[in-house]
Amino acid sequence: MSDYRSVAVIYGSDSSEWEVSRRSGEFTASQIDGEKYDVYEIFARFGSWTLAAYRMRGESRVEIRENRPEIDKNDFSVVLGERKVKFDYAYIMQHGTPGENGLMQGYLEMLGIPHSGCSAFVSAITFDKFSCKGYLKDVDFVKCADDIFIRKGDDIEGLAARAVEKLGLPMFVKPTDGGSSFGVSKVKDISEFDKAVELAFSEGEMLIAEAAIAGRELTCAVYYDGNAPVALPVIEIVSDNEFFDYQAKYEGHSREICPAVIPDALRDRIQEVSKLIYGKLGCSGLVRVDYISSEDGLYFLEVNTIPGMTSASLVPQMVRAAGLSMTEFLTSVIENS
Repeated sequence: MSDYRSVAVIYGSDSSEWEVSRRSGEFTASQIDGEKYDVYEIFARFGSWTLAAYRMRGESRVEIRENRPEIDKNDFSVVLGERKVKFDYAYIMQHGTPGENGLMQGYLEMLGIPHSGCSAFVSAITFDKFSCKGYLKDVDFVKCADDIFIRKGDDIEGLAARAVEKLGLPMFVKPTDGGSSFGVSKVKDISEFDKAVELAFSEGEMLIAEAAIAGRELTCAVYYDGNAPVALPVIEIVSDNEFFDYQAKYEGHSREICPAVIPDALRDRIQEVSKLIYGKLGCSGLVRVDYISSEDGLYFLEVNTIPGMTSASLVPQMVRAAGLSMTEFLTSVIENS
């Protein structure tokens, strides 16, 4: 058992995902063991880091609505009343930048503060979809769909035709460094390509066009329990929309079947591949890996190093299906990150 007393849950972000991040962070903070740790909630957005709420060991949560104390970034602390609190551990729940792309991890690592999840280096790699696929394109345990990388400012004259020739239709166009399906389009006709590129660039400076793989969408989370990576139950996602977009994720336009009703061999393979990817990328803490299972094999979609953690999110569903409580699960993540 660690000597951590004060756990800071950091949520909010500089991206379009800030509201989802807030909900994930508040839920995570509510589930952390209040008998073991003092829990502090930090809302961080565009450089303004303030204490939003706190819960002392054995006591109820206190929400700060006005005059929220500012976090001192020099040593990652806060003055609460007459008392200065220096946080022992950070649980990062920021979807998007700066929490998912390595910036927050780098800050904490420079201060020597332990944190949940992957290192700054691994977070930066995995956050960029094109870079992450580069680490997995030559492995023999999972496939990657063909893609084209585009940076804002590149000459895109004739790109639509080249993309269709290489990738076929339909295809996906998406930012390389976004989440929650912001900026993602499913292109079914060449006439839709330029608009899809424009939308993706509204969310970031780089994008990929990627062949759409027909099949079942499946996802599996992995965490380190102190001895070895452990894979949680697999979920199948059945979207009512063209794909698992923002509305499908957060507004009820999908069915999430947990555990997935799939052959045992496929379930076992996905769990094993997820652990292999976890090791190949050098992950730590909790991550979630998304796939398409098609007729010609299992395709890697992306890895989420800070997966959603609202009460209805995929990982909490997996945790419950595994017979664990969220509190004991989060304790394991905190103690073994």
